Order: sequence, then C-alpha cells, then structure tokens
Amino acid sequence: MTETQMPPRDKPWLIRTYAGHSTAQASNALYRNNLAKGQTGLSVAFDLPTQTGYDSDHILAKGEVGKVGVPVCHLGDMRTLFDEIPLEQMNTSMTINATAPWLLSLYIAVAEEQGADVSKLQGTVQNDLIKEYLSRGTYICPPKPSLKLIGDVAEYCYTNVPKWNPMNVCSYHLQEAGATPEQELAFALATATAVLDELKTRVPAEDFPRLVGRISFFVNAGIRFVTEMCKMRAFVDLWDEICATRYGVEDPKYRRFRYGVQVNSLGLTEQQPENNVYRILIEMLAVTLSKKARARAVQLPAWNEALGLPRPWDQQWSMRMQQIMAYETDLLEFDDLFDGNPAVDAKVEALKEGARHELSLIDGMGGAVEAIEYMKGRLVDSNAERLNRIERGETTVVGVNKFQQGEPSPLMDEDGGIMTVDPAVEQDQIGRLNAWRAERDDTAVKAALADLRAAAAAGENVMPASIACAKAGVTTGEWAAQMRSVFGEYRGPTGVSRSVSNKTEGLDDLREAVDAVSDKLGKRLRFLVGKPGLDGHSNGAEQIAFRARDCGMEIDYEGIRLTPEQIVEAAKDGAHVVGLSILSGSHIPLVEDLMTRMRTEGLGHVPVIVGGIIPDEDARRLKGMGVAQVYTPKDFELNTIMRDIVTLVDPASVAAE
Repeated sequence: MTETQMPPRDKPWLIRTYAGHSTAQASNALYRNNLAKGQTGLSVAFDLPTQTGYDSDHILAKGEVGKVGVPVCHLGDMRTLFDEIPLEQMNTSMTINATAPWLLSLYIAVAEEQGADVSKLQGTVQNDLIKEYLSRGTYICPPKPSLKLIGDVAEYCYTNVPKWNPMNVCSYHLQEAGATPEQELAFALATATAVLDELKTRVPAEDFPRLVGRISFFVNAGIRFVTEMCKMRAFVDLWDEICATRYGVEDPKYRRFRYGVQVNSLGLTEQQPENNVYRILIEMLAVTLSKKARARAVQLPAWNEALGLPRPWDQQWSMRMQQIMAYETDLLEFDDLFDGNPAVDAKVEALKEGARHELSLIDGMGGAVEAIEYMKGRLVDSNAERLNRIERGETTVVGVNKFQQGEPSPLMDEDGGIMTVDPAVEQDQIGRLNAWRAERDDTAVKAALADLRAAAAAGENVMPASIACAKAGVTTGEWAAQMRSVFGEYRGPTGVSRSVSNKTEGLDDLREAVDAVSDKLGKRLRFLVGKPGLDGHSNGAEQIAFRARDCGMEIDYEGIRLTPEQIVEAAKDGAHVVGLSILSGSHIPLVEDLMTRMRTEGLGHVPVIVGGIIPDEDARRLKGMGVAQVYTPKDFELNTIMRDIVTLVDPASVAAE
C-alpha cells in the first residue's frame, strides 16, 4: 500500500487534561493554554468547598480553597473561568456531584451571557452521588433526595440541553478505593440502574430510550491492562444487555456504552516517580486498544500526582502521550484487534459472570441505594487485601517493594517537582466573594432563594429555580444551604466495623505489643483516627483504622469532614494517640489549628501522627509544630506504622525519652 492509499483512520477520542487550581482567573489561563497546545475538550476540577457546597469563607473551607481545583462561588467566578472560551463550541466535562445542579446552572447562565444557543451545549456533569458515599465523600444530602436531584438534572437536560450528558456513572473512584474488576463493573452498573429507575417515570415511555442514550460512564484503568481491557469489553456487553432486557431499549445506538476515562492514580508511586510515565502509558492501552470498547474521552494523570499538584509542563507531557498514540501510531487504522480471541473471550465471560453475581446480590437488597453499606464494606475489605498482597510481596510494585535501589530523579528540580498553591489565594478569593456579596441585589437574592427552597420542598425540578439563583447572584454555599435545609445532611458509612476481621495472620507480635502497652496504661490502647477539612479520600484512614483494630487497639473513627475542633473534642474522651489523614494539600493550616487546640485543652502530651501527600519541606514544618510522625504514600508497610504507634504511647518509651 502506498503513502497515498493509507486506510481511513478512526477519529481520535477527546483529549482532555483534568485541571483547575488557585483561582478562576489562573485556571482560565491554564485552559486557554492547554487548548492552544491541542487539547480538544475541557475537564474542570473544582476545589473541595465548591464540591461540598460551601463558600470559600466557611469554617470547613479553611485551608482547602483552590487546593485540588478551582473555587467557584458565584456567577462572577464562572464567568471568569470561561472568559474568551466560546462555550457553544466547547465540550466541557465538569467533575462535580452533590452541587452538580448548581454548577450546571452557573454554566448555562454564562453560556447565555455569551449569546450561546443553550440547546447546542455539549459536555458532562459527573452527578454520581452513590459513588460519593462509597469512595470520594463529597456528598451533601442523604441518598434518596440525592437521587432525585440527579433525576432533576437529567430531566432538565433532556428537554433543554439535549446534547449534554446529565450524568457520568463514575466507577473511577471505586477502583481507587480498592474495587476488584468485578466489583467495579457491578457497583457502577447498579448505580446506573438506580438512576434509570428514577428517570423512567419522568419522561414519556417512547422518549425513555433517548434519555438512556445520554447516560455516560467515567471509568478507571489499572496496570493489569489485559484484564482492564477485558473489563471494558465486559462493560460494553453488560450495559447492552441491561438496556435491552431490563429497559426494553431496542435501538442499539441508545444501548452504546459511552465512557470517558482517567487512568489509575492509586498505583502511582512516590518512590521513583519517573516510572509513573510508563504506568500511565500502559494503563492507557487498556482503554484505547480495543475498538469495540474504546474510550470516547481520555484524561491522564501526570507522573508526579503521588507527590502533589502537577505543573503545566507535567500536564503537557501527559497530553503529548495521548497525541502520540492518536496521531503517530497506526492504532486508529484497524478494526477491533481482539474479536474472536479465545483468551480474551474467556476472561470477558468470567468478569461478566462475577459482576452478574454481585448485581444479583445488590438487587436482592433492593438496589444500589439500599446496598450502600454492603458495597462500602466490600470495598474496604478488597483494599485491605490489595495492601496485604503488596506488604507480603505477592504483588510486585517496582521501586516500592522490589528494585528499590536507583538513581535520583533529575525531574525533581528545585521546586520539588510539583506546583504549590500560594496560601494568599484563599484570602484573595474571600475578598472577591465579599465584594460580590456587597455589590449584588440582596432583595433579588432572597427572592430567588425563597423560590428555590419552595421548589425543592414541593418536589419540583430544582433546575429552573437554580438557574434563576445563578443569575440573581446567589453563592454556592447559599444554594447548598437550601438543599441541606430541605433534604437534610448525611454521614456515610465508614466501612470499618469495630469487630476484628479474619485478616489477623502475621499480626501476633503486634497484638502482644498492644496488649502489653494496654496493660501498662491500665486500659485498652485507644487510637483516634480523624479526617479534618473537606478531603473525602478516606482509603488511607480506613486502612489504618482497619489494621489498628486487627492489632487489638480500640479505634475511634467517625469518617470524613471534621473540623479540628471536633477532633480535639473527641480526643478528650481518652485518646492515647491521634492520627490525621489529609490528602488535599491543606495539611499545614489544619494541623497547625489542631495542635494549638490540643495544647489549649491540656492534650499537648497526646502524640499526633499525620498521613497524606506531604512534601519533605512540609513534613519538617509539621514536626516543628510538634507532630510526632509524618507518613506519605511511600510508607506502605502498615505494620511499621502500628509499631510506631505502640512505641509512641508506651509509658516506658516516653519515660526513656
């Protein structure tokens, strides 16, 4: 075949970079820069206060503003975020869940200001609350009203923004929480059916298949890329099966499994972080090699995600990886490479069988909403088993538990290989927020909020009233306060019971040490695990609590989203050691607050340990505040942490010091 007779190529997937930090203005500059480099869609990361429905000046937002994404408190922030970016021509994915109706309302309001035809807007709001209860933790309201709000967005988009995906069933965070491929398949599909059951009564029967066709998925791909590729083919088959048999969707176009992906961050290592480039590329193969199960949009983490916030260059490097795959290789010139492969077919069937078994269990419990506690417990167990295999050396992680010797990375330059957010950003954002409140029409705001509350209380679709609130100048915290007021708040299950598990093999020495120290203390060694701030990544805290319990400690773990004041109050109840887990980068202000309160309450003698994504310089600062130990992702041996805890609270060790 000559150069001029090249076979027709498939169109590449949407190339995205998950981005947002500091302020709307800084994020806008980043987006415009990435689009100029060849990015073909936007993927917006919001900060934790925005995700959990708090304004930047709320007590729980302290230290969290602009850290893991962009703060958007009102229409002015959204306007700045998309300045000079024509929304009618853009495909925008917004990773937002509990506040999805609100952020979409702000987006629509800005699009209208730009003169866009709203019916032409294309993009996605994640809007998956069930996985928030299981893994990510940015929920606000209880499951049933949350499901109703998901339905409101879908129903509104179906009528008014027909090209918009109103929900991304997100299995990404399930794998980050330790899900097996079968669990990821089953829990995501159970979530999708819960949403479709909610939507079925909202539209005429003849229009329901079209609404089914707008549901998209956001998945994860790990390092076992052959299994992950087979998982994607299983997703395609199972979704087609569910749409046809459960919902009677006849048109295959509406049964298509449409998904975006970010590959696995859980497996990225702090040790030898340059190896992460290879991991990301290999994981990307799982979602691009099989044409039948190819992703519609791909975003990749950067090599340094285990260290902190990637810089623009790091994000560019990940984007170039996609572009090389899409434009330099011949991948897009071929039909599916795996059709008829007996090994692939067998693996796909085995995964489908395992997923169907889990789905039948969940159906037997009444569906995904009723099975939240069951699913959460299964994820914590699976993650514990994953970590056990790494600790025992049964799973090899290069640079972590094997091949640890290596040259220092030249990528780690004077800035530590990451971008840091200026602490002054928070006060700047609060200043803009106060100015916004001072300049708006308070009467219009009060009227819009009253209408929103009335619509929510009456069970009406909240989208029209939310868009009116956006235009009136309502803030994110004010919108969410109405949802909390009408629907109530919720604390999800932790997945960590107080009963010892069956995973105590090899813990005999530690259990004896805990018993011995408890005898000296005159009571059982009590370990308080706390998650201050808004970070909902609870995997680390859960696994530390899980192992401490199995070592014989009395654990006190109440889950996510606590203020330092609440944690110190809990510590008064006899805690011998306090462990804090913070992965959002807000460790300095939150720990500083907590340590001051501990001393004020006469608890300065109680050792405090901290775990998270913490740069070396920050670790030194924390120890200067009086923190006893700092742990980062490289400290994967949980038993070493358990020994440290025993030593810290042993009266003999303290006396020796």
